[in-house]
Amino acid sequence: MLRLPVSVLAPALALALLAVAPASARDASTATLPVPAHGVIGVQDAYFSPGFWVSRLQHPDQVLMDRAAIDAQNAELVRADKSMHDLRALPATLDGNTVRGWIENLSGRPERPRYDLDGVRVPEASLDALVANLALDAVPASQTTRFGMVLHRSALRTFPTDLRVFSNAGDTDIDRFQESALFPGTPVAIVHASKDGQWLFVVSPRYAAWIAADAVAEGDRDAVFAYADKAPYRVVTGSKVETVFTPEQPQLSERQLDMGVRVPLANVAADKPVNGQHPYASWIVELPMRGDDGKLAFAPALLQKIADTQADYLPLTRANLITQAFKFLGERYGWGHSYNARDCSGFVSEIYRSMGVQLPRNTSAQSVSPAFQRIHFEAGDARDKRMAAVAALDVGDLIYIPGHVMMYVGDIDGMPYVIHDTNGGSYLGADGEIHSMHLNGVSLTPLLPLRFGKDHDYVDRITNIVRVARQK
Repeated sequence: MLRLPVSVLAPALALALLAVAPASARDASTATLPVPAHGVIGVQDAYFSPGFWVSRLQHPDQVLMDRAAIDAQNAELVRADKSMHDLRALPATLDGNTVRGWIENLSGRPERPRYDLDGVRVPEASLDALVANLALDAVPASQTTRFGMVLHRSALRTFPTDLRVFSNAGDTDIDRFQESALFPGTPVAIVHASKDGQWLFVVSPRYAAWIAADAVAEGDRDAVFAYADKAPYRVVTGSKVETVFTPEQPQLSERQLDMGVRVPLANVAADKPVNGQHPYASWIVELPMRGDDGKLAFAPALLQKIADTQADYLPLTRANLITQAFKFLGERYGWGHSYNARDCSGFVSEIYRSMGVQLPRNTSAQSVSPAFQRIHFEAGDARDKRMAAVAALDVGDLIYIPGHVMMYVGDIDGMPYVIHDTNGGSYLGADGEIHSMHLNGVSLTPLLPLRFGKDHDYVDRITNIVRVARQK
């Protein structure tokens, strides 16, 4: 694993490390934080406004990376990060061993007991049936590479099934078969089908997993990538927007588009009805659908002009990072993008994607990606080193602990605050006991009070601090 020195993060960061307050002073400040009636330590209602945090910045609108730099970094991510998939570089013919490797790397038979929604242990026979539905013996020695496009927001699954399974009876939030989600317009390579024909194993730019067959339309390679490249377009900058309801084109009616999704404008007349409605108060966008022949087709849909979209990706600035993050504040935590929401790594991915910046899907890949600048910590690193790095955080920096990521938004009286999508959150109370805040959503919290039991806090568990924006 590449371990970068602190100075690589930027000269300004290195200088900040030299001037950091002693760790003991920063740690002591946690004892003075009030616990309001809502029970979340150190958080006042005023803090919920992104303007509160932006107003505290010296250079809120400084462009941290321009479009050319972002494009170069995205290209480097695809080239150097093994968790990413360059679909355009796939060969015309796929080797069967490669396809089986993708599937077997994900769809390993569970070694531990799994429980269903009713708390009943999933029978071995049911697990056997899931493995059989992989149809690995049907993977040909070679196959023509096929492409398609995702039609609507859809789950990516470990196995070709809707069955939700859990590690413990009664703990029904974290579905161990839920991997991620894909959004409308995402190009995919279609590499296999389940035995029952209801699921497809697809390779997307950031993940390879099972998706419901009716969520994807197969299309010509050139058509798929032409759509992805088409301009002009709109970029979704709200947490979620929807196309206008239309009975004339039900496939595209109230189609949800999540933050960072890019949809091209349709090349149709602006003064003629679209799906039975005059389009003057809406953007006429082009969306993928399934044609009469079952294959990929495209048709116009209306996206209201009052919806939170932009003509291009937002500039990568500190103000925009904060503003975009706070648009999700209070959304329910959704493991693997379940609950029509997102998890911690999906949360930061969508924030950055609204500015055109791509991140790997999971924390395990984000935290060590060679495309970004980072400080790495070993388990035995001194507290002072960790606190020095925390003191040098800049807005938008990503803080990784095992299985979780948080985004730094600023300090209040020397206390660093983070916004993160979390299903937990605990602190050590004045009574010396651990108090769980049961956050279970996108939350704003001070960093230093967050703990893993009485003896270790989140700072002790930091593995990496990643600076996505390579500042000049």
